[in-house]
Amino acid sequence: MAHLSTLTRRLAAATVVVFAAAPALADPITLTPTEDVRLRYERVEQDGIARAADAVTIRVRSGVAATSGAISALVEAQGNLAIVDHYDDTVGNGAGYPAVGDPENIALYRAQLQYKTAPLTLIGGRQKIGLEDERFVGAAAIRQNSRSFDAVRGQFSFTKHLRADVTYAWSVRTPSGINGRGAKPAAIGGDNVFALLAQDTPLGTLTAFAYLIDQDEAAVQGYRLSSQSYGARLVGSHALAPKVKASWQLSYATQSDYHRNPNDYRADYYLVDGGLDVHALHVGAGYEVLGAGNGTALTSFQTPLASIFKFQGWADKLTTTPPDGVRDVYGSLGWGWPKLGAFKAVGVQAVYHRFAAERVDRRYGDEVDLLASAKLARYGVSARYASYRADGFATDTRKLWLELTWAL
Repeated sequence: MAHLSTLTRRLAAATVVVFAAAPALADPITLTPTEDVRLRYERVEQDGIARAADAVTIRVRSGVAATSGAISALVEAQGNLAIVDHYDDTVGNGAGYPAVGDPENIALYRAQLQYKTAPLTLIGGRQKIGLEDERFVGAAAIRQNSRSFDAVRGQFSFTKHLRADVTYAWSVRTPSGINGRGAKPAAIGGDNVFALLAQDTPLGTLTAFAYLIDQDEAAVQGYRLSSQSYGARLVGSHALAPKVKASWQLSYATQSDYHRNPNDYRADYYLVDGGLDVHALHVGAGYEVLGAGNGTALTSFQTPLASIFKFQGWADKLTTTPPDGVRDVYGSLGWGWPKLGAFKAVGVQAVYHRFAAERVDRRYGDEVDLLASAKLARYGVSARYASYRADGFATDTRKLWLELTWAL
């Protein structure tokens, strides 16, 4: 009850912060319903587990937004139902199958108040947060029960080219859902602070960042996922000719233990990524390193709040960085059509990853990821396939996703 009381006080404080900055409601109130549905079939075949996982799940989100001038409020619930549950849902059901992190769930996904003007946006309450490329903080949108944060967030535009984004989050609602427990709880408390300062430059947007992640739950790796990361990221693009564009990303960060983390370590992160778009063709390549600390468990560079599916392959073999770190050399090839028959935003993509340790000379394995997607009116369809071939780390794994989405 003490935790609930603290949460109530913080939500109340967030409400005061938002409305203290706002003028009295003078504009009419506009109500807008929100609705989206995602039906997914996911199959996982993993060496060492005799049975393949087959998961058919349907995720429904429904809510309403009320807007009056600069003030808005949003309430949105989400539920996930397992139609076919032949899978380990990671919270105690489906032992003997490979894991699919989409347990059944019904919960309040978002409940937020917002004040928004041109120079200032304040958001208080339970909200979705995705910062930069979501390498450090994201919504984990690939999972049916996406992550949300109990937080207060402020976004400030000092000039046209200089912006700041600061968040204090006291609770992280995890994809484990209401039945989460132990090392995968429903929520993780802690005093998390995310701060970014972005400046537009001739080479792109340069962002300095600080992520203070406080995983203040003993069951979550004994506090060993609490960390402080400081760094910078440059993202830019340049048109070389009509329908020809080059793009680039450069990032560096250093990480060390934070708050109650009993480990004493420091590890570095590097990213170099480049792409070339020629008409409908996209070619990309990159090199990403999550460094090792002293070579023991959880002293390597960790990103527990990332949208991890977007990085290091879709087979989810490296969601926790191994003690010896990870080097990921990858290349991608894609083709897109704005319209193809009755379909819009049609695209195909192939990505190849080569994984190795950062601290020692050892390969982890190779992965190939394939994607095809398209939209038809309010519907979206996609198919994904991932194949991870182990070379001294984890196990061979193959995954298939088929999805149908609908949004209001």
